[in-house]
Amino acid sequence: MNVKDKVKKAWRPLVGVGVTVVLILWSAGVLREKVPPGTVAVDVGMPVAPDAARYRVAVEAFAPRLDVVGTVASSEMVHLGARLGAYVKNVSVSAGQHVKQGDVLLTLDDREIQEQVLAAEAQLQQAESEYKRAQQLFDKQAATDQALTAAEAAFHSAQAHAERARVMRTYAVITAPIDGIVTDRRVEVGDLANPGQVLLSVYDPDRMRLEAPVPVRLVEKLALDQSVTVELDRPGGSFTGRVAQIVSEIDPASRTQLVKVRIESGAARILPGTFGRLWVPDEPRDAILVPGSAIYRVGQLEMVQVVRDGRAIRRAVQTGARLEDRIEVVSGLAAGDEILLQPVQTSTAR
Repeated sequence: MNVKDKVKKAWRPLVGVGVTVVLILWSAGVLREKVPPGTVAVDVGMPVAPDAARYRVAVEAFAPRLDVVGTVASSEMVHLGARLGAYVKNVSVSAGQHVKQGDVLLTLDDREIQEQVLAAEAQLQQAESEYKRAQQLFDKQAATDQALTAAEAAFHSAQAHAERARVMRTYAVITAPIDGIVTDRRVEVGDLANPGQVLLSVYDPDRMRLEAPVPVRLVEKLALDQSVTVELDRPGGSFTGRVAQIVSEIDPASRTQLVKVRIESGAARILPGTFGRLWVPDEPRDAILVPGSAIYRVGQLEMVQVVRDGRAIRRAVQTGARLEDRIEVVSGLAAGDEILLQPVQTSTAR
C-alpha cells in the first residue's frame, strides 16, 4: 500500500467524526441565529357573523315564582267497601273504565242473606197474625191490655228485623255512587270480602286538584279563589288553577300548610297521583334576565357566549328562577354585556 492510500484510510474516520459533531451542533441550535423569548398574539373565541342575533344584558325588576312540589288528586274520590262478609260473585268493571251513577260494579254471594230475609219475613207474618188475634181478643174483652201490648211489640220488632234483613240484602250489590272512572280494583271473583274492606274506588275526572305543602312564609301570598299556575309532568305543560282550600293547620315537621288548587283547564286528562308543581309569586327584586336560548350546557356547566371585539367568548354562569322563556342569571354577567342569542356550538369558542 502506497503513502497516498494510507493517508486516505487515516482521514475517513476523522471526516465521519467531524460530520457527526456538526450535526449535533446544528440540532442544538448552536449554528443558528437565536430568537429572543416573547409572546404571540392569539385571538380568543370565534368570529361572530355581523348579522348574528345579540342581546344586551340589563338589570330589571323581577318578581320570581317559587315552585312547590305537590300531587294531583280528585276532590271527589269514593272508596267502596264491603258492608258484609261474603264471597265475590261477579266484578262488572275494570280499572280505568268509565261508569255512570247507579251502574252495578260488583255483586257478592247473597244466598245466606236471602235465607235470613225469608226467615225474617216468616217471623213477621207470624207476629202479625198474633197481633191481630190479640186485638180481636182484646175487643171482646177476652185478653188483657198487657197481652195486647206484648203482641204489638213483638210485631213491630219482627217488622224491624225483616226490614234490616232486606237492607242487608242490598249490600250484596255495589253500585257506582257518582259518574267517574274506576281505579284501584282490589278483588277478583271468588275472593272473600270482609266488612270494611275497600273493594273498588271511583273518582270524578272533572274535579282534579293539586295538593301541595306550601312553606308558611309563602302561604300569605295565596288567597282563596286566586288564579295560579300549575305545571304537571303528565300530561306535560302548564295549567290554570284556582286556590280552593288552604288547610288551617301547620305541619310541625315541615313548617308547611296544605294548599289545594282546583285545576280548571284539561282536568279530565289528568290522572290521580300525577307529580306537579305549584308556582307561588315571591317578592320582586332587581335581577338579570336573559332569553333561555342564550344559555347552553357543557357537561355540568351552564354557559353563555359574550361578544367582544367581534368574537364570541364562552363564559360560565349560574342561573336561578325561570320566567316563561327567560332565565335569571345569578352570576357571570353584568349590565352592559352583549351575548349571542344563538351560541356558536363549537369546542374552539374558548
